[in-house]
Amino acid sequence: MARATLRDVARLAEVSPKTVSRVVNREAGVTPAKVAAVTAAIEKLGYRPNFTASSLRRANGRTATIGVVLENVANPFSSTLHRAMEDVAREHGVAILAGSVDEDPARERALISTFAGRQVDGLVVAPASGNQGYLTAEILGGTPLVFVDRPPVGISADTVVIDNRAGARRAVDHLITHGHRTIGYLGDLRSIATARDRLQGYRDALADEGIRPGPVVEDVHTESEAERAVHRLFAADRPPTALFTAQNLVTIGAIRALRSLGRQHTVALVGFDDFPLADLLEPGVTVVAQDPTAMGRLAASLVFRRLAGEQWEPAVHVIPTRLITRGSGEIQNAV
Repeated sequence: MARATLRDVARLAEVSPKTVSRVVNREAGVTPAKVAAVTAAIEKLGYRPNFTASSLRRANGRTATIGVVLENVANPFSSTLHRAMEDVAREHGVAILAGSVDEDPARERALISTFAGRQVDGLVVAPASGNQGYLTAEILGGTPLVFVDRPPVGISADTVVIDNRAGARRAVDHLITHGHRTIGYLGDLRSIATARDRLQGYRDALADEGIRPGPVVEDVHTESEAERAVHRLFAADRPPTALFTAQNLVTIGAIRALRSLGRQHTVALVGFDDFPLADLLEPGVTVVAQDPTAMGRLAASLVFRRLAGEQWEPAVHVIPTRLITRGSGEIQNAV
């Protein structure tokens, strides 16, 4: 069976092709009766709009797409961000185009170039490169741009972040209150702004109590790297009695190592960022939880407010963290 066309829908609904186009693109000025007739015809015929290069842009000059550049859409944090933005976009009849940068500056530029070439109506970016000044042309061209999770460098734009330094400080304070004085740190790539902030929060908490930093391991980006790092820490003469793991995949790798060493009930652990099934492990994993759903919804809403014509000075929007106690962070220092 041949695919239904816009003209087929128009004939069945007894309206003009232009009216069908206006209904499909959710434009104003179509009577409710005609909207109902066109909608019924679309459902009956199984019509799907053909968004080819020649017909992509709507009458209002928009493509009904938002480009989203994330660190890794497979990571639970990034996937939750994506879903939250998708939910907001769906409320506006807009689709999300998303890609992963994998901490590669060249990939960041390539993805943004691809989305710009598709004339997306807005961009949400979790930056990987050291400077985003090259995006100035996009802003001057009227494309709303929002950064998420990490602040941009070299450009002023709306940014949605959490207070990484304060959240990390709270995690380490929690370990200190349970008697720990040798607290190890496992953090993500030092090139990432959020990783640097979390390390500083770790140091802040220890300095406040006059405690020397424990073993610090940076540039741990994957579960397997974290697992190996923890094995090295506990092969040393004076292993830590507690760990602060500053990224969810790092936390998972650390837990695997502790379990393989039989230390999951004797070494305290607080991770930064929650992850699926953390509450079902034994012990449950204490975390400083971000709210990627709130971050994603806010980032998307800022784009749509800009598209609606609202204007304001670019600002940094901070989403609070919360400490979730489940057991691993409440293990007392027995030394």
